[in-house]
Amino acid sequence: NKLWSATRFVLMNTEGFGTSGMPQPATDAEKWILSQLDKTSAEAAGHFASYRFDLLAQTLYEFAWNQFCDWFVELAKPALNGDDQAAADSTRHTLLFVLERLLRLLHPLIPFVTEELWQQVAPKLGIEGDSIMTQSYPQAGDFDASTFAQADADIEWLKAMVSALRRVRSELGVSPSKQVALLVRGGGETECARLGRFDAALRFLSRIERIDVLRGE
Repeated sequence: NKLWSATRFVLMNTEGFGTSGMPQPATDAEKWILSQLDKTSAEAAGHFASYRFDLLAQTLYEFAWNQFCDWFVELAKPALNGDDQAAADSTRHTLLFVLERLLRLLHPLIPFVTEELWQQVAPKLGIEGDSIMTQSYPQAGDFDASTFAQADADIEWLKAMVSALRRVRSELGVSPSKQVALLVRGGGETECARLGRFDAALRFLSRIERIDVLRGE
C-alpha cells in the first residue's frame, strides 16, 4: 500500500526530528505540495457540501497516491540527501505536516488505517489528542497558497521532464540505474533557467551524469 510505504519513508527520515506549527517552505517542491494540499482541501469541502462522495474519494485518491506518495516523496529526496541542512529540515517539517493533514482528510474514508498512522505521525508535530477523531477536518486557506504559484508551475515542469526522461529510457532499453548525459537543444530563456535551477534535482531523480545545453545548430 502506497500510503503505508510513504508513511514509513516519512518516519524513517524524521527519526529524532520534532517540530510544530506551520511549515516555512524552503524548496519549490514544498511550496508545490502545500499548494496542492490547499486545493485538495477546498475541493474536499465542496464535495462534502454537495454530497458527492464519489468525487471526494477520487480527489483524495489523486492527492494521496499520486501527488504525495509518488511525486512529493521523490521530490523530497534531493533535499533530504543534500548538503543544505535548512532545506532538509524544512522538507522534514513539510513531509510531516502534509502527511498529518492528509490522514485527517482521508479519515472518513479509511478510518482504521488513518487512525493507526496518525498515532505515529502526530506526536512528531507536537499535536496532542487521543485520537484522530478529535481533530478538526482540514480546511483550505490556512496559508497563502497564492504565493506559491511560480513554484507550482516550475514543479509541474520538473515532473513533466522527469516523466519524459524515464519514458525515453524505457523506450531505448536504458537501465534506470545507468548514469547518462542529457543533451538539451532548443527552448527559451525560461526553460534554460529552469534547467539551471533544477539541475541537481533532475540529475538525482533521472540518474543523469551531467546536463549540457547545445547552442546553435
